[in-house]
Amino acid sequence: MAFTGVDQLEAALAGESYLADRGLAVSVYLALTLRRPLLLEGEPGVGKTEIARTLARVTGAELIRLQCYEGIDAAQALYEWDYARQLLYARTLQDGGLDPSRRAAELYGPEFLVERPLLRAVRAGAGAVLLIDEIDRADEEFEAFLLEVLADAAVTIPEIGTITADAPPVVVLTSNRTRELHDALKRRCLYHWIDYPGIERETAIIRLRAPEASEALARSVAEVVARLRDLDLVKRPGPAEAIDWTRALAAIGIGRIDAASAAETLGAAVKNRDDMALVRKILPEVV
Repeated sequence: MAFTGVDQLEAALAGESYLADRGLAVSVYLALTLRRPLLLEGEPGVGKTEIARTLARVTGAELIRLQCYEGIDAAQALYEWDYARQLLYARTLQDGGLDPSRRAAELYGPEFLVERPLLRAVRAGAGAVLLIDEIDRADEEFEAFLLEVLADAAVTIPEIGTITADAPPVVVLTSNRTRELHDALKRRCLYHWIDYPGIERETAIIRLRAPEASEALARSVAEVVARLRDLDLVKRPGPAEAIDWTRALAAIGIGRIDAASAAETLGAAVKNRDDMALVRKILPEVV
């Protein structure tokens, strides 16, 4: 699906229950139009991962996700060889009549290649949305593996050669900014910071994602969550936690949040022990 403007894209995202602010909608539109990777940074729970999922739905593309973690390497991200199958195949050739000069080529044929997310995305090309999630959790050295994919939509396999996409996939990278990313990676991307929404937008987001909740409940939760973000918390609640909290309250029949119901369901919004102890002390004032 091609979009003729930012307004059309914004409406399509809203149709899939994602309310993007204008800045994010423009950034996503440029990433689609210019076929540039989009780096999204922001606090956990503000919708960085969800925008990639929603984008895949509105474009009809396959979502291919690479979840980053400490110690991830090329074998988990790009490709690897199925060594067990190669060994079995080699044993069957020992007594066969295959020309020895062809054996290496046979052993490193496409049938023994195990695709990982980056290679899958390059082969899918324009038919894929590649989500590289939480890139800041990976080691700095891992970023070097991404540069060829981000710059040229290509993966080089020494035994086969370079595989290049006819048209590059849509690439969305997310970061919680637990560490600073390398400039070489940033230069290859468009950039957008997703901030916490205001009360009006957060109320609309909650209503969209938790339609079982009343307008009064959605607004009261949005107001309380906004106050919690002003506290010195280890992990401030994001829109994802606000939605979960609203659903929890609606599930026990609460029409508007109060101190008692907030205390009973606080674990839906506050996910750190020290934070919970702090919030419980001042919950009547916050609510």
